[in-house]
Amino acid sequence: MPLSAGDKLGPYQILAPIGAGGMGEVYRAKDPRLNREVAIKVSALQFSERFEREAKAIAALNHPNICQIYDVGPNYLVMEFIEGTPLHGPLPLDRALRYAVQICDALDAAHKKSITHRDLKPGNILVTASGVKLLDFGLAKMGTASATAASDAATQTMDLTEVGTVLGTAAYMSPEQAKGEPADARSDIFSFGVVLYEVLSGRRAFSRNSAIETMAAIVRDEPAPLDAPLKLSAIVTRCLRKAPAERFQTVAEVRGALEGAVAKPEQQPSIAVLPFANLSADKDNEYFSDGLAEEILNGLTPLPGLRVIARTSAFAFKGKEQDIRKIAETLNVGAILEGSVRRAGNRIRVTAQLIEAENGSHLWSERYDRDMTDVFAIQDEIAQAISEALKVRLAPRAQTANIEAYQNYLKGQYYLVRSTPESMAKAKEFFEQALAIDPNYAPAYSGLAVYYYVLAGHDRKPTGEVAPLARSAAEKALAIDPANGEAHSVLAVLAAICDYDWRVAETHFRQAMAAEPVPPLVRFRYAQFYLLPLGRVRDAVEQCRLGLETDPLSMVLHFGMVLSMHAAKQYREAIEHGRRALEIDPNFYQIWFAKGLAQLHAGFNQEAITSLKRAVELAPWYHRGAWLLAAAYYLAGDHERSQEWARKLSESHGHTVGAASYYAAAGEVDGMFEALDGAYRQRDLFLLYIIQNLPFFDRYRTDPRFRALLQRMNLA
Repeated sequence: MPLSAGDKLGPYQILAPIGAGGMGEVYRAKDPRLNREVAIKVSALQFSERFEREAKAIAALNHPNICQIYDVGPNYLVMEFIEGTPLHGPLPLDRALRYAVQICDALDAAHKKSITHRDLKPGNILVTASGVKLLDFGLAKMGTASATAASDAATQTMDLTEVGTVLGTAAYMSPEQAKGEPADARSDIFSFGVVLYEVLSGRRAFSRNSAIETMAAIVRDEPAPLDAPLKLSAIVTRCLRKAPAERFQTVAEVRGALEGAVAKPEQQPSIAVLPFANLSADKDNEYFSDGLAEEILNGLTPLPGLRVIARTSAFAFKGKEQDIRKIAETLNVGAILEGSVRRAGNRIRVTAQLIEAENGSHLWSERYDRDMTDVFAIQDEIAQAISEALKVRLAPRAQTANIEAYQNYLKGQYYLVRSTPESMAKAKEFFEQALAIDPNYAPAYSGLAVYYYVLAGHDRKPTGEVAPLARSAAEKALAIDPANGEAHSVLAVLAAICDYDWRVAETHFRQAMAAEPVPPLVRFRYAQFYLLPLGRVRDAVEQCRLGLETDPLSMVLHFGMVLSMHAAKQYREAIEHGRRALEIDPNFYQIWFAKGLAQLHAGFNQEAITSLKRAVELAPWYHRGAWLLAAAYYLAGDHERSQEWARKLSESHGHTVGAASYYAAAGEVDGMFEALDGAYRQRDLFLLYIIQNLPFFDRYRTDPRFRALLQRMNLA
């Protein structure tokens, strides 16, 4: 008998039906013990052989592209709830290949455990915000081929010829399945070929009027030619060979072939500009050598047809003795520019060399001995030489401010990216000195705007205190230079977090992103302060992905990706992405925070405590992390320690987003609404994220006070 919303199944509360089939129904449900949503597959029979097979298969696998199993009951399976849509085609080539590689990864993990899926089809592959998820191992075969394999295959074929299920699976069978013969991992490779054919073309490889005719075509016929790159078509053709011995023999082989089938990014002219070495006697001139490299990078970025790695990633190798080819491999570029600066009084010597990453040979090198007043000309000459060496067209560049204002601006940027309390203070000082020299220097105003925004983002100052200062600086930058993307992006963030004016935010973000390439940090702000609050989770993930293409080592973008995956309820993927990001910089506290957030909602309370404790150790001022740690202790059952943290934090940060998160987790409703109201009045920077994307608040969303808050934020 079908279940209804509100019914109980064991400890689980049914929320809504998801789908139904011959084997039973699937429901969206909630596990009140862990405060997480799950999917429950209920069998029409008592725990059947197929359910047992599926449970054992999924339990044997732990992979971000495979749906996870949490629990079993007498006639049901409890699995990860996935928000996604079934895979369908046609898709753009890059996306189709990205999904294809993820499917290969999932199948490879299964095959390594001697598990053959045997029911691979688009309906069993969900596209989520972070990629694909492989579902339904109900027909999986575990272990090696046995004497019962043929009867298993025959039974499968009979099951799938029942009315209503034939066409959904028959079209994706391998020839051996269709003939009732034993099926191994190579059968999945055939089915993968059918799926890839459909994803690329938008049509089925084998589609006839009935299931019997479809299976006959699979055994006998070849599909229509595929309109795809030649190498890719050849891969699909090999997957679809009738004889298993003529196909790829492992999914790993398929994956390798896919990676080699399309033009790699390195084939597009691409470059990373490393920080120039400071050879001056005065080591304080390091800001100048860094700034010179950054300005050359900025001059190259607008070039059509050239992919330029952003500053954050290119400068990550500063002070590290690494082989140029290894750096190029990490950043996925074909060329590296490195150089040095020696300054004495008003004279500078700049050397620069462009190196081909593949073999380490010099494409171009030059030495410049000039006066300081010629520094802008040097930048342009180097950019021109690189443009000619890489055969891309150099766009004209506007002249910059006077040299003294420029030097102070470079010092401000140098200290701003370090993000320590001391360096931030110095950044502000140098931006202001640049403006004292040249009041019409727009980059110094946008630098100040970003400085104030970062203070709020890192919990160093209340948003309400610094927002007017950030707004004033950004508006002054735009009054001088209406195309200043940094200033537009800061005004967009302020329109979102202070005014909740989504139209104005959209207008500024459009202007900030009007010119290609879009700065990676602008993509981060667009994802976090516009897309996620409006529920456009997949778009947010995509913006972070695009940002990481040109800034692969940016911890801010990795932080954005983990938060976006968390918002998509892809908790395991968020945890894994956070783990990989921490391999780049284990001291980036915001990744520890985001990883802990995902662990908490995945039900890994102790692991979350470990991550959040590390975040607080690295950034004692970061009260959002400290409040979430208190929530983690509460959910782990350590109420005494939880309340101890809460008491300490409430004295100074009792009306913040962090406090609201804790009270929501602890079920202290009045305290939660009081904290939410305080966060709203203070225009807490993180309020937009938690109000929409924190599962702690799900049980309160029908409360009139919660609805009223969303209305005030224009999010109702």
